[in-house]
Amino acid sequence: MRRTAALAVAACLLSGEAMAFPLDTAPITKAIKEGQPPVAEPPLAVAPGDPLPGLSARSAIVLDAATGLVLYERNADERRYPASTTKIMTLILALEKGDLDHMVTISQAAEGVEGSTLWLKAGERIPLRELLYGMMMHSGNDATVAIAEHIYGSVPAFARQMTERARELGARDTSFVNANGLPDDDHYTTARDLAFIAAYGYSLPEFEDIVSTREKSYSWVHDENKQLRNENQMLWFYPGGNGVKTGYTDKAGRCLVSGAKHDGIQLVAVVLDSLFMWNDSIALLDYGFEQIEPVTVLKEGEAVGSVEIDGGSLSEIKAKVASDITLPHLKRSAGLPDFEKVLELPESLAAPVQEGDRIGRLVIKQNGREVASADLLAASSATKMSLWDKFLAMWHDFWKGLFG
Repeated sequence: MRRTAALAVAACLLSGEAMAFPLDTAPITKAIKEGQPPVAEPPLAVAPGDPLPGLSARSAIVLDAATGLVLYERNADERRYPASTTKIMTLILALEKGDLDHMVTISQAAEGVEGSTLWLKAGERIPLRELLYGMMMHSGNDATVAIAEHIYGSVPAFARQMTERARELGARDTSFVNANGLPDDDHYTTARDLAFIAAYGYSLPEFEDIVSTREKSYSWVHDENKQLRNENQMLWFYPGGNGVKTGYTDKAGRCLVSGAKHDGIQLVAVVLDSLFMWNDSIALLDYGFEQIEPVTVLKEGEAVGSVEIDGGSLSEIKAKVASDITLPHLKRSAGLPDFEKVLELPESLAAPVQEGDRIGRLVIKQNGREVASADLLAASSATKMSLWDKFLAMWHDFWKGLFG
């Protein structure tokens, strides 16, 4: 088993501060003290054979983000309140539908929203991108209202789109009625659905940058230091931690969607209604990484196809993979993971083509689902032929055809 500076982490949590120390590649095995649970709850029934009987979460799951491979689950399909983990879907919809450089005007409705806040003031104008950082790092409920109004005109309209998009992503037992996760009987999800949503998020540009940022400074922050500090402690004390969102209400209990990446493999863990969400999330990610190993199915520079060249010094050039492609493989499984290679290449290219030019894309699929991809590059150069070169080539082909 691997070890880490758990006592140092416990000390920083007790002091209310996050502490940065060098990341290790080892899983964390010691418990982190988190204080007392909010209320006494009915005993948690643990199924016989549960490999993680010590988890305090009533619902939990850990899976590989790219493939959807589930490595552990407990009551993953039970409906639960998501609290502020809702904001993961808010972020996704904003990234897909909003212009991140647009200025958002804070409305009177956004100012003073209950719960966690950025203390935004009506009339302030803030770039959408910066509001998204504030929403995810400081859990600003007021920011969610401003974002929803800016993109879809109102919170109810935005929430309807959140629900629709979530279901398109496979989250079929999820319903959103607001953009921040404040309690409502019609606002619910499951651990599995949240994991699917967060896993998809990692495929979007800027998602990982936002959810993995520890600290950020903006002039509009209503604090003398003008600094935001991420509430997700996993970014500091879990090796490779890179997301995603905490949550808490009395009804939801402690909730955490966490992400971590090792050796090119991105895992997502979800705990809902957890007494000790940091401990539970650490245990889930540790367990997940212990079950799998990275397998390089294609190496950088490997030739995978070719393209015809029109009017060039070469009749065709080979396409090579721009970067390694790695898939997770269950250690207990024999053989390599099954996958399908799909080449996205044009039938032909007009010269000139330079070695290293992007000429296509390679997609890796499992069970019909895209799980990885890489650019395809020209493996050699093909110069454009002059009229004289074309004449010589035609003359050469003529004599070759005449005499065999």
